[in-house]
Amino acid sequence: MPTKLKNIAVVSLSTVGSRVLGLLRDILIFAALGASLWNSAFILAFTLPNLFRRLLGEGALTSAIVPVFSDVMEREGRERAFDFFNQVIVRLSIVLCILVTGGMCLLGFLAHSGWLSERWALGSELAVVLLPYMIFICLAAIVSAGLNLVGRFAVAACTPILLNLAMIGAVAAGLFLEAETAQLVYWLCGGVLFGGLLQLLAPAWDLSRQGWRPRLKVKANAAMGELWRLFLPGLMGAAILQVNILVSRLLAFTLDDSSVSVLYLASRLMELPLGIFTVAVVTVFFPLMARALSAQDADGFAKVFLQGMRLVVGISVPAGVGLCVLGEPILGLLFQWGAFDQTDVIATIPLIAIYGIGLPFYSAATFATRGLHAGKDMKTPVRVAGLCLAVNAVSGIILMQFFGASGLAAANVLAALVQAVVLWRALSKQRPDISFSRLRPAILKVIGAGLLMGVFCALGLAFFNQFEWSEKLHAGLTVGTLVPAGAAFYFGLLYLFKFEELQEMWALVRRVLPGDR
Repeated sequence: MPTKLKNIAVVSLSTVGSRVLGLLRDILIFAALGASLWNSAFILAFTLPNLFRRLLGEGALTSAIVPVFSDVMEREGRERAFDFFNQVIVRLSIVLCILVTGGMCLLGFLAHSGWLSERWALGSELAVVLLPYMIFICLAAIVSAGLNLVGRFAVAACTPILLNLAMIGAVAAGLFLEAETAQLVYWLCGGVLFGGLLQLLAPAWDLSRQGWRPRLKVKANAAMGELWRLFLPGLMGAAILQVNILVSRLLAFTLDDSSVSVLYLASRLMELPLGIFTVAVVTVFFPLMARALSAQDADGFAKVFLQGMRLVVGISVPAGVGLCVLGEPILGLLFQWGAFDQTDVIATIPLIAIYGIGLPFYSAATFATRGLHAGKDMKTPVRVAGLCLAVNAVSGIILMQFFGASGLAAANVLAALVQAVVLWRALSKQRPDISFSRLRPAILKVIGAGLLMGVFCALGLAFFNQFEWSEKLHAGLTVGTLVPAGAAFYFGLLYLFKFEELQEMWALVRRVLPGDR
């Protein structure tokens, strides 16, 4: 467990840096552009390359390559595993170049055809500029997966930092040159492309230090056949999940100029704890689960899965409660600058609370999906993803009629709840030793402690609201006091409840805290 915690901490520390810079990036962008049409169009355009990143990069293809790469390395050694890796890289590069070229031609035609409204034409035009990012980020995700499988986590986890720095630099340069809004958005697009190139070069350099050499490997072998067998159903599942995101943003784009922006901002605040802890745990535990199953160690898999799930739930529940209770001061402190005013803050607050409720479901679904992928079961996540797409689309269309962007956020959370429950049931049927009953006591303790922490934070918020301070001072003191106090209260309750993974959770948090080494 100490080694696992060390690797989780490495990923978490890197992710903390990335998320902090991501927050600074979003603060700068929203301060410059507000919740405007230009910002919404950029977010929608940026969704397209990120969609394919999830499909062909860190989503379906990564989930398929990890167990196969692990098997090849276990049976035939690292050199043969790298040969297989090169076969994947060559094929992926060809597919990406074809997709990007075709997509740019199609979107460019639509943007200038006169068939689209001004809002949709602008989104298409920006998508043409951003599509090449797809090549860099998809290849970077595969190279990073290779690093993780040889026990290297730091450089791969740091690559988002490079993207955020490039985007921050681009926006800062545009502001310094007093660029107009349109020019500033194109500066931002340039930062995305440059950051994507850096994201690819950094992990490629680190993997080359581990013995990998890029070579033109065209001839397929048995491992490649197994990869395609796993990848194709996984691609369908990942496609459905990413279409969920695209559907939500497309529906939001039909509402008004600002809905995409506020929906994105609320989901970004949810992704802060999701990325720092949940994704870190998943990144480290997924190869461990795959290796356990490659070695036919069912007991080892169950132990790793239950440890990981306890960590995921133990962190995501209090984080979600914190977003629900303290969403307003957090949003006011971080984003109420420049063009993003009090009206935009008020519009975003209910969305943050909704996503806070959904955070534990997103986390559990993410980890359960990886548990199935570790066992090379790609079909079950596909079927579940199809169900979730239907739930999200139907409930989103209905709820947006009454609640606007908040209805779309609620539909996302409902789909995540369905996904988490159905995936867990499917996994526990395959492996009864990891059934929900094994985790029920721990989850009940976490929920109880999280709810009591929420009451504690709500009382603290009511106390601070009695004082007539400036908005920024009030938000700063509230967040700066109640976030650490709430965390201490939560961990104290877990100690009283004798939570099984408390020591590991506390060790993880201490490793992530700045200055604690």
